[in-house]
Amino acid sequence: MSKIYELTVEAVEAGDVITYHPVRLANALRITDVNRLAIEVNTALSKALVTIYPHDPLARVILADPQMLVMDSRGRIYIGRYHNGRPSLLRLYDPASGSAQRLLLFGTTGAGKSTAGQIILAAMKRSGIAVLYADLKGGQSAPEAYGQTGRGADGNVAWRVTTQEGTMAQLRTTWLTMMDRQERYSRMGRSKFLIGRPDPLIYQIIDEANRLLEKGAPYRDEATFYIKDIGRTGRSLGVGIGLFAQAGHLEEMGGSDTLRAMLKEGEVILLRWTSSMMKQLVTDGLLPTGMVLAPIPKYAGEVDLVSQFDEEHEDDDLPGTQGTAYNVNGRYPSSKMRFWNIGSDMPTEGLDPMVLDLYGPGAPAEIEEAAWDLIGDAYAQRLDGMEAYRAVFPEPEEDEDGEGGGGRSKKKSGGALRTATPVPASMPAESKPRSRTIRDRVQAVLDAHDDPLDALQILELVNADGDRAVKLGSIRNALTTLKS
Repeated sequence: MSKIYELTVEAVEAGDVITYHPVRLANALRITDVNRLAIEVNTALSKALVTIYPHDPLARVILADPQMLVMDSRGRIYIGRYHNGRPSLLRLYDPASGSAQRLLLFGTTGAGKSTAGQIILAAMKRSGIAVLYADLKGGQSAPEAYGQTGRGADGNVAWRVTTQEGTMAQLRTTWLTMMDRQERYSRMGRSKFLIGRPDPLIYQIIDEANRLLEKGAPYRDEATFYIKDIGRTGRSLGVGIGLFAQAGHLEEMGGSDTLRAMLKEGEVILLRWTSSMMKQLVTDGLLPTGMVLAPIPKYAGEVDLVSQFDEEHEDDDLPGTQGTAYNVNGRYPSSKMRFWNIGSDMPTEGLDPMVLDLYGPGAPAEIEEAAWDLIGDAYAQRLDGMEAYRAVFPEPEEDEDGEGGGGRSKKKSGGALRTATPVPASMPAESKPRSRTIRDRVQAVLDAHDDPLDALQILELVNADGDRAVKLGSIRNALTTLKS
């Protein structure tokens, strides 16, 4: 019978700390597969548990029931488990402080970042969280998040985009929703967020975020503004933000200070990383001085030395370590965990039915209707690309004589007039609020007509009022809001 050994190690003198090198320790214990060794160190680095397994305890981590993904009463989702069977929990909401969280998921190519992201997205849907998901890998990171047939409620997230322009539209939409909540909650005298009373928890997720924030990226500065402001202000308003990114260097993520606060205070998951990433995390104080995380190799299992004269040797494939990670701000930061093994054993043609099942039936949660009028067409119609960007960011305004002017100005754009108003100095110029909401314009049309009008008639009249052009979905959203 295979045995499991557990060794307790303590510092000899008060004030001493335990230091170790995982590979050297494995060699000293004559263990050729470092994945059989688990090391946990207490916060003071004065005591450690060393567990030796007969085989890799994280070789397979099976999700028995997708309902296990549902967020618990303490705002945590169950994303996988540790070597000893304990659950690895990721906090999305803190009921004690009434706040959403900041989430960062880092991993090199082939480390299992896409699968880990699918687990988090599926858990969010099952937990009733409204997710705005930007997949900057052209939609390849999590195609199942888009669902079977297309947009909005037909998918598994509230809104998915695959372009940088669409991502900027999402960030602007999330920011506008956050500002709307800030105004409403202020009137209510509320300083903390309560899920579903009356609004859902919202998360803006950006996959392959390094493509948006790296040096030379076209929207780097604007994206950095929105990410920082949502991360700083959105917590008490139930608006969280999550970035999934390649484990490169933090300088490539919007600048050296952009993510520092998010790293120290947020929920951080490290899949297989690069040496430069680990060096900076230690330098920035994310890990306690002296704490060492055992490297996550690309393959698990023991690698034997084989003589060139051994003609009978068969070179078998070694199992991969995709999904193995460190939950850095979790209960056991120095102990490896592994995300659930999900999906079909072999690649499938099109969407993976087993991953689709992970999301569960039904429509995803959406942004509250109270904000629909403010956030406009991009969300109402689930737009992407430049179409989404132009629906959210008004084009530069000019006077009728072609020259720019102060205050309000108007310009012809695609047959419609756009209006703009001055903005605070702290806000990007692209973030200009509109002077008239769609709901105001619809209400004006209804007030001017005694006879009943259908949605198409209202659309025609609204688009004839001299303001920017809108589409039918926005009219229907405004009518729903007015009716309620």
